[in-house]
Amino acid sequence: MSPDSLVMLLAAALGLAIGSFLNVVIHRLPRMLEAQWQAETDDMPQPAARYNIATPSSHCPHCGHALKWHENIPVLSYLVLRGRCSQCRAPIGWRYPAVELLTAALFVWSFATHGLSLQAAVWAGFASALVALAAIDADTSLLPDALTQPLTWSGLLAASMGLSGVTLHDALWGGAAGYLFLWSVYWLFRLFTGKDGMGQGDFKLLAALGAWFGWPALVSLVLIASVGGAIVGLGLRITQRLAGDGYIPFGPFLALAGLWVMVFGPLPILHVGMT
Repeated sequence: MSPDSLVMLLAAALGLAIGSFLNVVIHRLPRMLEAQWQAETDDMPQPAARYNIATPSSHCPHCGHALKWHENIPVLSYLVLRGRCSQCRAPIGWRYPAVELLTAALFVWSFATHGLSLQAAVWAGFASALVALAAIDADTSLLPDALTQPLTWSGLLAASMGLSGVTLHDALWGGAAGYLFLWSVYWLFRLFTGKDGMGQGDFKLLAALGAWFGWPALVSLVLIASVGGAIVGLGLRITQRLAGDGYIPFGPFLALAGLWVMVFGPLPILHVGMT
């Protein structure tokens, strides 16, 4: 086996493992935040069982069966168990292996593109955060600060270290302009309709993407996300699966746009100011 092939194999294995961890984050982080908010608003919070990313160990959400090590192997365990819990036979969501495979593919892309380097690790981490944010927002309409804020700061740090391919100047303006653009859209929509068109987490996520790709890529990011959202929204409306209020979380489409620009680059016609 050649050294390059070995690196790709290791990248895929690491991506599968990180994808398995992301599934835990996607499931538990919103519940952790909900418990925290409840404790802060409750006059007399009751002691609760310890619940965080590490505790309790992975288990079936239907029957509580604690997963054995051989039931927790990314993708393979899902296939062996045929997508069902070994105890209660409740179905296991298809998204678990999908997140693992997607993360593995993004890790392979990162190391194939940037070689065995810190730059590859940085982009793999960026992609992992977007996968987690997309799934959490799709489930809960939340984009936790615990993920969006570190993503923004890491983008600025990556720019300052020459790891993201944009200057610190463009990254700083990208973060500021990304936030202010969606903030302005939010308030204009609210002014004319009296309704909230999006959550503040969307502002922070676009700010993070602006910090990673620089301000010239913002038009591409917003256009890709908007077109993706419109296509999905139209499909849901045609199939009559759109929620009663017609709301679709925008975060997953921003995350998709970020992954698109990472892999394919900004749309050439719209990528102003850079060559």
